[in-house]
Amino acid sequence: MERQPPSPTIELVAGDRALFASDMHLGEHDPATAEVFLARLRELAASASHVFLLGDLFEAWVGDDFADPVCERALDALRSLTRAGCRLFVMRGNRDFLLDAPLCSQAVEATPAPMSFSARTGAEMLEDPTAVGLFGERALLAHGDALCTDDADYQRFRALTRDAGWQRAFLARPREERIAIAQDLRARSELSKSSKADFIMDVNAGAVEAAMHAAGARLLIHGHTHRPARHSLTLDGQPALRLVLPDWDAARGRGGMLLATAQGISEA
Repeated sequence: MERQPPSPTIELVAGDRALFASDMHLGEHDPATAEVFLARLRELAASASHVFLLGDLFEAWVGDDFADPVCERALDALRSLTRAGCRLFVMRGNRDFLLDAPLCSQAVEATPAPMSFSARTGAEMLEDPTAVGLFGERALLAHGDALCTDDADYQRFRALTRDAGWQRAFLARPREERIAIAQDLRARSELSKSSKADFIMDVNAGAVEAAMHAAGARLLIHGHTHRPARHSLTLDGQPALRLVLPDWDAARGRGGMLLATAQGISEA
């Protein structure tokens, strides 16, 4: 007998209103996008019970002892949201996978030691992927990068940087050194992407089906690819749906959220 996936620990019920967003890439390199996103979040979250941020909230995150002025404003905005009673869920992405990672004491320059991201904001951290109950339907939430299995080079890098030993060694370095390493890695990533075919950096259909099947879900919501769309598919002989969240870029007029209620899912 096939093993059934465990029941979701997060259940949204009639009367709840959930917002989903990803790929904000907040940082001082682009204050305009941060202002647009935070204003939209403030507006929509006023009537939301749950907010799910599915990765790459920040352009780069080298440890919880780092936040530029733009990120500081974002942290304060998220704290205001949770203090108002909204449940905030944050998933790590490929840019901010060190959110809430324990800092090495010798690398921390401030006294007392800085608060963790979740302690400061009141956010609940989500594993990638996570299944949730969405008004009686099981939905799978993911950042999306783990589904891009055709990009073998990136998947090797992802496995390395998610390794606990690698993270401990990286977080033991002085903060300025971590920032420099992150900048170098980002430059190499951009150079590498410029020579890759588009399909390599998109999700793999087999990986999507396998993840949804394992979770017992016929709805997948993810970001990462910067290709917002609504994809209908067939899974185990039944109709299924993959919703891709947009990335945020004020200069290009990009950005957006999804709103889920008992009546359905719509753009917000």
